[in-house]
Amino acid sequence: MNTHSVESRFILIVSSALLLLIAPLFVLFFYLSNERAYQDVVDHGQVLLQANSLALGKPLWDFDEESVRQIASTILADRSVIAVRVYEVAGGLDVRLPERSRDKDPPGQILSTPVHYRSVDGTKTVGRLEIALRQRDLFSDFKIDDAVYIGIFLFAIVIITAAAILGNRMMVTRPLLRLTHAIEATRRLGSRHMVDWVSADEMGMLAANFNEMQARLAQEENDLKRAHQKTTRIYNLTPAKLYSVDEDDRLTAVSDYWLLATGYDRETVIGRPFADFLDPSTRDAYENRKRQATAGVEAATVTVKFRCADGRLIDVLIKEVQALEAGETLSLAVMTDVTELKTAEQRNHVQAITDHLTGLLNRPGFEMALDGAIRQTAEDGGELACLLIDLDRFKPINDNLGHAAGDEVLRQIAGRIRSQVRGEDRVGRLGGDEFVVLIPAGQARNAALQISERIAAACAEPVIVDGNTLSLSASIGIALYPAQAKTAAELLQKSDMAMYARKHNGKNGAKLFDPLMASLAQERLKIDTYIEEGLRHDWFDVHLQPIVDLKGGQVAGFEALMRLNHPEHGVLPPADIIRVAEETGAILRIGERIFEKAVAHLARLSSIPGLENAYLAVNFSPLQFCPELPASTFSALMKWGITPARIVVEITEAVLMHHSPDIRDLLSALSNAGMKIALDDFGTGYSSLSYLVHFPVNIIKVDQAFTRSLTDESETVRRRVLKLIAGIHTVAKELKCQVVAEGIETEEQLNALLSLDVSCGQGYFLGRPQPVGDILSRLECEHRPLLAVQGT
Repeated sequence: MNTHSVESRFILIVSSALLLLIAPLFVLFFYLSNERAYQDVVDHGQVLLQANSLALGKPLWDFDEESVRQIASTILADRSVIAVRVYEVAGGLDVRLPERSRDKDPPGQILSTPVHYRSVDGTKTVGRLEIALRQRDLFSDFKIDDAVYIGIFLFAIVIITAAAILGNRMMVTRPLLRLTHAIEATRRLGSRHMVDWVSADEMGMLAANFNEMQARLAQEENDLKRAHQKTTRIYNLTPAKLYSVDEDDRLTAVSDYWLLATGYDRETVIGRPFADFLDPSTRDAYENRKRQATAGVEAATVTVKFRCADGRLIDVLIKEVQALEAGETLSLAVMTDVTELKTAEQRNHVQAITDHLTGLLNRPGFEMALDGAIRQTAEDGGELACLLIDLDRFKPINDNLGHAAGDEVLRQIAGRIRSQVRGEDRVGRLGGDEFVVLIPAGQARNAALQISERIAAACAEPVIVDGNTLSLSASIGIALYPAQAKTAAELLQKSDMAMYARKHNGKNGAKLFDPLMASLAQERLKIDTYIEEGLRHDWFDVHLQPIVDLKGGQVAGFEALMRLNHPEHGVLPPADIIRVAEETGAILRIGERIFEKAVAHLARLSSIPGLENAYLAVNFSPLQFCPELPASTFSALMKWGITPARIVVEITEAVLMHHSPDIRDLLSALSNAGMKIALDDFGTGYSSLSYLVHFPVNIIKVDQAFTRSLTDESETVRRRVLKLIAGIHTVAKELKCQVVAEGIETEEQLNALLSLDVSCGQGYFLGRPQPVGDILSRLECEHRPLLAVQGT
């Protein structure tokens, strides 16, 4: 062993450092010194040029070649100059010294200056002086002072290097040698040797720590022997099911508690594969547990079913750590009984995916089942049908009877739906009154239609809650996988489209998805976009249609009709706008905007003679009847100075069918404030007469379908309609209600209504809906009558 390897490396490091650091410094020093010396040569050459150019002026002016040569020789005598040239500008005189170039000594830098002569005519340039300096030479410019400096520097480096080597040998190499001897003796002899070195520096601390370590290791060897015995005893007495396996997963050790919990004997289990004690259904999971392993230490966690000695199956969580040491696999695993935890976990999972009200799958649970069914169907083939069920007329139950009654209705409906499906079908409640059924079948379309028919019939049966007999129905949308949808989300979306299509076409039944529905949905989205843009950019306007006193021919009032005037597409169909706005809830903002503008238009028309007392009829959607309605209505009237008596609130059966006390209170509040209530489209519903009794109705509007039937081709129809309108008029007269006929389009219809003593009417024959600006222009500017018919 080379005991001086540390010292050798130290000397190598110092030498390398000197070479890498000092050598560049020497080179730099020589370079700078030479640069400085040569610059002195150049500066001296410049001085020679300036001094001799003055002396050459007169000889060159006089063409005195001998004087020129003498001066040039004087310049050449300088040791830094190797060549001189003096020439006259006209070319008459050109002196070069030496006369032959010395190739062995090529010139260095060439300096040049013009030669001037001051004559009576002024200063003249008579020639030019050029000198060639000697070439730069590193050693020729090296001075004795530089050599002295270098010698001193080298001497200092030698002294420092020697001191460093000597110090390293005394303070590092010698204690390291003693430490090495102690370690070697410990290795060869087996006894622990100490280092004979004492000092107050780091090497002394190293020697002291080594001696302390030797003493501690001797103590730890004894402690390890006792600890091994203690660990073995603790392993066997620990109240946990501990065991160890070898690299082939054969049991090498088990704790006493493991034996007590499983009922086995140590002699019968040691050496057996651990997988022999597992249920076959979980053996693969146990065999694959090592996939969790990380480099160096293998840690695995797996839950399996373990079979005890008495045949019981228990769920156990195994946490195992394995390590490879000296070619031997070290293993320690703990086995925990989690049977109760697994049972609780399963129970919580069921609760998490179950609707607590109906016991059906909730939305997350159904989506999970739907994803699994789609994956299975994609693998095995076949089809799926998704039925989305929405209850019709469910909201009034919650509003009138309370949520407890609504919950009971949902429970009963859930039971009816469950009773109509097959065992392999899955039923869920997505929320509110929406249910969903998943039907796997080879012919899913036929199965879905049959089951939908049964569900619709079951939901249409009366529901009895707290002595109340309630009538509901179900709108069902059907979509098929994979014919109509490729993903779970798409399947639900298209069944939802089909359900809404069923609702818009009369409710109470099933509708199979059709690609046209997607385009209708896009159309609905487009209209929704127009509505939002219209509200944002104020595209909504109000057209007014005159309501005429049929006997006197004067305008009694105007009906406000909503219009959405798109800047590119013109006026959009109002019915589509209202339908989509009621679905999205935008009808509330539209209603406020329309009422505000309609009242503003009425204020403008009130300045026209004859229209001071004209009233304004405004249609209100059922969704507008909220507690804030009276306040917003009265605020607009106060802003434009219109009295409530000039406002008619037009409502339809859709408002009154809710039988809601809140709606009754709202109508009473509007009526008590002086507004009139008009029942629109009278006669088209099945219970309109009862509304006249229970609600404060002032005006009855005869539906335009009856007005058109007055001129029907069938005499029987005309006769029946005359009697029907006469009956409506009689009822209205008894209830002190005014009658307004809608949809008057011909003079014959007008005359028939006059014969029935109908007081007021509206329609294209009497006047079309117009912007308020057109009405004002017609009345004020052109002095034309507002009505289309004269003499009525």
